[in-house]
Amino acid sequence: MTTDTATAEAGRDFIRDIVQADLSSHKHNRIVTRFPPEPNGYLHIGHAKSIALNFGIAQEFGGQCNLRFDDTNPTKEEQEYIDSIQADVHWLGYDWGTNLFFASDYFERLYDWAEGLIKAGHAYVDDQSQEEIRLSRGTLTEPGKNSPFRDRSVEENLDLFRRMKAGEFSNGARVLRAKIDMAAGNINLRDPVLYRILHAHHPRTGDKWSIYPSYDYAHGQSDAIEGITHSICTLEFEDHRPLYEWLLDKLPVPSKPRQYEMARLNLTYTLLSKRVLTQLVRDGHVSGWDDPRMPTIAGLKRRGVPPAAVREFIKRIGVAKANSVVDVGMLEFCIREELNRTALRRMAVLRPLKVVIENYPEGQVEEIEAINHPDNPEAGTRKIAFGRELYIERDDFMENPPKKFFRLSPGNEVRLRYAYFIKCTGVVKDAAGEIVELRATYDPATKGGNAPDGRKVKATMHWLPAAQSKPAEIRIYNQLFANPNPNATNFAADLNPQSLEVLTDARVEPAIAESNSPDVMQFERQGYFVRDADSTPDKLVFNRTIGLRDTFAKEVGGKS
Repeated sequence: MTTDTATAEAGRDFIRDIVQADLSSHKHNRIVTRFPPEPNGYLHIGHAKSIALNFGIAQEFGGQCNLRFDDTNPTKEEQEYIDSIQADVHWLGYDWGTNLFFASDYFERLYDWAEGLIKAGHAYVDDQSQEEIRLSRGTLTEPGKNSPFRDRSVEENLDLFRRMKAGEFSNGARVLRAKIDMAAGNINLRDPVLYRILHAHHPRTGDKWSIYPSYDYAHGQSDAIEGITHSICTLEFEDHRPLYEWLLDKLPVPSKPRQYEMARLNLTYTLLSKRVLTQLVRDGHVSGWDDPRMPTIAGLKRRGVPPAAVREFIKRIGVAKANSVVDVGMLEFCIREELNRTALRRMAVLRPLKVVIENYPEGQVEEIEAINHPDNPEAGTRKIAFGRELYIERDDFMENPPKKFFRLSPGNEVRLRYAYFIKCTGVVKDAAGEIVELRATYDPATKGGNAPDGRKVKATMHWLPAAQSKPAEIRIYNQLFANPNPNATNFAADLNPQSLEVLTDARVEPAIAESNSPDVMQFERQGYFVRDADSTPDKLVFNRTIGLRDTFAKEVGGKS
């Protein structure tokens, strides 16, 4: 993305105001931000907000944004996640250039600084178990209790810490804790853990380390090493800021970054908890991290959501200081708005019903011209074959229609898009009484969709030629949760049983089948669709990106 594009897409918010003020006052001469994901899962749309903010600010103010992996927990980290995160950032339109870093790049320096804390009397090795430490921390109304190992000598602490590093002790046997204040009002300052023993293979450092720094210890110091000027976090880290600053004050860091907190993204009908998303995948509620129902960036991409729509959504919701819940309808609006502008039009019949035009000559086929985009003449036209046997949408016919049903019914006349007027003259049923075919006549004088005698019809329907159209599987995706505020502790109860409908006998026009484009198309009157990764020349598969209008809220009882 160019700087001009970034500037055009940016809004104004309190973070950008701070950055502008810091540059104007010469507190900083150059802005350096970072996006610091943990490589223990796939990114979701909440991360997209942070990506857009951090990379956007760097672009708008002529600075730099680092991509830094906080890879301090090897038991949950995989190369797959590292690769997917880089792909997602690029897909959103951002690039870190040469500024790719890992917290593990700094393990040696972090360890040396930890020894410095011990020597200065600011850290000690604690032999208590994780549960004992938790119980001794106190509560919001009661102070914690000092560890019985808090007053060990510097020499003993150094010896134990070095032996921890050498791998002498088992997992959980000891930890290194900062020595701050067990009576502090902020529980994060009650002697937090800086290092724990973990005998695990690390994706980048292998088996070199038997101890790993905590997130709180590694994060701020990594910021300082990289010269980050504005360390932007979500509000849950606000209470961690005093510890962030305490460590920066106590260590010989090369710079003093400042942490700022913003509201995280919360969406209706959506859960963004990494624990929930992981469980959805592991329990088989979805097909994987890139399932189009997932709020992951990989899922959005597979569903056909354009990155420009995600960026526009993030711009519209802005950056706030207080948490709130955003209606998912705003995201859907941005998707529709972008796709309406960019997507070529095609015709597909999702639930086909055959129509035989009895007065159309047998064996005759003619070409009908169809436009590719109503608002973009430069998109050109295409040809669609028209013959005696067609498919229409099953929902476009009713044998006994209500008063305001204007589509096809016995004796009623409709317009076929780009083609002719047809009138239903008969219905063919199977032994069970199900309608399997319609008989109709056409008016040859109405080619192009208008009658010379000026008569009007009240419905225009899409259609496809029976012989020339191609079979396809269509996957209709809806919201994964039926509850606008799903319960994260019992999310399975709120799953939407209609979140996926698979149509195996759909038909698409040849222009769709012949193109191998990854671009989203509008299936006229149906919605926006994209070719799925499962699609092959022998078995076409398309995902619905989004419908033409919001019907989901009505389907689940009018909730919003």
